[in-house]
Formats: sequence, structure tokens, C-alpha cells
Amino acid sequence: MQNKLQELTEKLYNEGLSKGKKEAEDMILKAKREAEEIISKAKEEYNSILERAKKEAADFKVKSENELRMVSRQTLASVKQNIEEIIIAKVIEKPIKESVESKEFLSKIIELAIQSFNTSKGDSITLEVLLPEQKKEELDSFLKNSLIKELNAGVEFSYDKKIQNGFKIGPKGDGFHISFTDKDFQGLISQYLKPKTRQFLFTE
Repeated sequence: MQNKLQELTEKLYNEGLSKGKKEAEDMILKAKREAEEIISKAKEEYNSILERAKKEAADFKVKSENELRMVSRQTLASVKQNIEEIIIAKVIEKPIKESVESKEFLSKIIELAIQSFNTSKGDSITLEVLLPEQKKEELDSFLKNSLIKELNAGVEFSYDKKIQNGFKIGPKGDGFHISFTDKDFQGLISQYLKPKTRQFLFTE
């Protein structure tokens, strides 16, 4: 009886132990599979992040290089333009200012400007010439004497504090005047000089 009880006990123990081992092995196997899946997904995510980071880095590099080239071109163009303007201003500023301040030159330009307003139909136009008020004494008698013919054709001289040199001309009462100051002449002449200056300075 005791032997049978012992056999039964051993049998139950062995069966329980065997079952426990199997369950443990199954759990270990399942844990390994899950771990492998986690590792596999982690590797996939890592590779995906790495590829995305590489692509973003490459895109950023291309974008940065393009922006750098664009800024370089703009800066170079701006520097060239500044050099052109400085050189042209140095070349023409002084002689133009001296010419505009010359009474004889001013008289001739005013005469040509007045003639350009004459119409072929012979319509009568009263012109207004605005001059620098600070030069009124110097210019008044000289211009009126030198342009007596044009004065008879209907030209009135006025003086304006806002004008520093040169003159403005236009039909009286219209509020429209064409400006002939040293800055206007500089702007006009510089447009002709810029292409040649650019070619001389920057053409290899």
C-alpha cells in the first residue's frame, strides 16, 4: 500500500514537473519570439529613421548650397552695382555740377527747353521756369537779357526755395514741370555710361 502511494506520488510529481517544464519552455519560446519581433521592429524603425535623417540632411545640404549661391550672386551683383555708381558719380558729378552752375550753360539749356515746348500749330503757351531762389540776384538779369526772345514768346521766371541748382520748366498753371538739376543730368548720363563701365570693369 505504501509502495503504491509512493508510486502515485512520484507519478504525480513527475507529471507536474514535466508539465511545468513544458509550460516554462513554451513561455521561454514565446518570450524569445516576442523579443525577436520587438528587435526586428526596432531595427526597421531605426533604419527608417536613419534613412529619413539622411534624406533630410541631403535635402538641407542642397537647399543651403542653393541659397548660398543665390545670396552670393545677389551680393556680387550689388557690389558691382555699387562700384559702378561710385565710379560714375566720381567721374561725372563734379563736371556736371560745374556745368549746371554755369550761367551760360544754364541759359543755353533753358533756351533749348523752351524751344522744345514750341508747337508746330503755333499755339500760344505760357511757360514757367523755376530757378533756385538762392541764386536769384545772380541769374535774374542775366537770364532775362540772354533769353529776351523767348520771354517775348511768353516765358515767366520764378524762384523756388526747394531747387538747389538747375531749373524746372513747364506750362504755367498746369502743375507739371520737367526737372533739369545736376542730379537729373547725372542720372541721365549714368544710364549711358553704366554698360561701358560694367564692360570695362567686369568683363574678363
